[in-house]
Parts: sequence; C-alpha cells; structure tokens
Amino acid sequence: MIEQPEVNAQLVVEKLKKYSLKISCAESCTGGMFSELLTGVAGASEVFELGITSYSSRIKNKVLDVDGECLETFGAVSRDTAVQMAQQVRKLADSDIGVSITGVAGPSESEGKAVGTVHIALSDGKTVRAQRLSIKNNGRERIRQSACTAVFSLVNSYIEENYEKDA
Repeated sequence: MIEQPEVNAQLVVEKLKKYSLKISCAESCTGGMFSELLTGVAGASEVFELGITSYSSRIKNKVLDVDGECLETFGAVSRDTAVQMAQQVRKLADSDIGVSITGVAGPSESEGKAVGTVHIALSDGKTVRAQRLSIKNNGRERIRQSACTAVFSLVNSYIEENYEKDA
C-alpha cells in the first residue's frame, strides 16, 4: 500500500489560492488551532476570511446562530451542530467554504461523549460534508492536532473532487 502524505495547512493554502477560494472556520475543541495553523502559512491572508472559536453552546447560538433546539437535542458535540457551525460561519464570512470542528479534547468526557469524539464539517453553500472522528486519547494536544489534520484532509478532498477532477 502506498502511504499518502499528510495533508497540511501549506498544501491547503496553496490549493485555495490556486482556485481563488476563500475559507472560514468555526472551532470549539481545537480552541483556534486550525486558524493558527492556517495563518501560519505565508499568503494565508489571500484565502482566510474568518475564524471563530466558539467554546460554549451560548456562543455557538449567539454568534454563529446555531439553533438552540439543535444544541439542546443533540448537544454541542454532534454532527448536527458541526454542520450548522460550518454553514453559519461560511454565511457570516461570505466565504466559499466554511469548516467546523466540535468535540471532546479531554481530560474527561462531555455530554456523555468520550474523550476523542470529534465532529467536523464542511459547507460550500450547496453541499455539506460531515465526519465523526474517534481519535485515540493520547492527550488534549494530540486530539486537537488530529482534528485539525482531519479538517485539512476534508478541505483537500473537497478541492480535489470539485476543482481538480478534470485538471
């Protein structure tokens, strides 16, 4: 089996620039790490519109306009919340792509969900992609890093399927 190279911020920024795409993100358990990794790449200002760290359900509702009933029914750590976060941050920033990360980085479970449970989503205004991750509990930093890597992979796959398939 051929090992795939890890998708990272540098690759994603290059592809976003190549196709003149703007991205925004709403993060929870990663605490701004995705935005930090993205803006650590020279030239990121050409593609990065907005990053919101919405750690509490109150902010997810008040700032991102995630439906209160969704938060109450499914919780902050859910597919439904991740989808709404991605949709709302994309809309708020008027970007081409909105991504989101919400989950449990530890040290203990939250909302009855195990440490390492993470939901990520991508919205382009027409379609939504969402994934549930079960990241091995090797500590908060590793969970946060793994979640960010998964979002970079999700964005890369989206670009490959929608912009590079005929290239």
